[in-house]
Amino acid sequence: MEQKEIHEFLRNFFELNQCSIVHEKPGKLMVQLTEDMDRLLMNRPFYWEYIKKIGRQGEPAVITLISGPDRKDEEGEWIHFGSPRLHQIFQALQDQNRYSVVYEQAEISGQNQPLIPWLVLNIKISYKGRQKKDEILSLGLHLINGAILHSFMETMKTVQLDTKIGDYCYTISPIIRFRSGYRRIERYLQTYVEEQNKDWAKEAYRSFQEEKELLDHFYHVYLENEEKEEREKKEAQYRAELNQLEKRLLPEIHIQTINGGIFYLTNKTTNRLLTL
Repeated sequence: MEQKEIHEFLRNFFELNQCSIVHEKPGKLMVQLTEDMDRLLMNRPFYWEYIKKIGRQGEPAVITLISGPDRKDEEGEWIHFGSPRLHQIFQALQDQNRYSVVYEQAEISGQNQPLIPWLVLNIKISYKGRQKKDEILSLGLHLINGAILHSFMETMKTVQLDTKIGDYCYTISPIIRFRSGYRRIERYLQTYVEEQNKDWAKEAYRSFQEEKELLDHFYHVYLENEEKEEREKKEAQYRAELNQLEKRLLPEIHIQTINGGIFYLTNKTTNRLLTL
């Protein structure tokens, strides 16, 4: 997960949770949390319990997150993949409702406006070998014509969304059903992963083979003159070490859905997305 992707991911996360972006620069984000987000992220339950007891309005925190390496010395919390705060946000996404329905808030024209359904999934792909790399994908599937768009949430930055449908708006029923839509995105992800550079996997497998050869040689020499009972113990130890070696070095790819939902968008926005 690149630092630029982390910045975009954070902005999308906070905006979708109704937090205000107080200030934004490349690699730096200052966010005014809502009470719900403060309770979720800031770990100060006694503050909110006290505030409620005395009947006062609480003050959610303002946090500054630094994702740009050239800004690490500035005031704020340095965020990178592996940082506790980022994993806390991933966990928050999983703990929240992982599925939501939102509607674009169209300009009121006095005429009924159709809203087009999109299936949106935010996906984490983890590549594990000698080293680990994570990638976040945001995919949108047009549930009428089947088009799939990459970096979908990035295109939503200027679109006003709400959990309530606007006046004079109505939804179009999807032609592609949700289950079929998920299968289409699964096939898209499979193709996407297969097209990625595989040097990391080849290097991981080569390292595994080299270490396995050393392990095999060591146990072969060690077991040559062992008695049967002792040999069986050492063979079990060998299998355990080989299993740990496989877990540590053999290349693996894990795909995890972070969250998703149905976005109902106007014809104007849909047409803009399809021409990107």
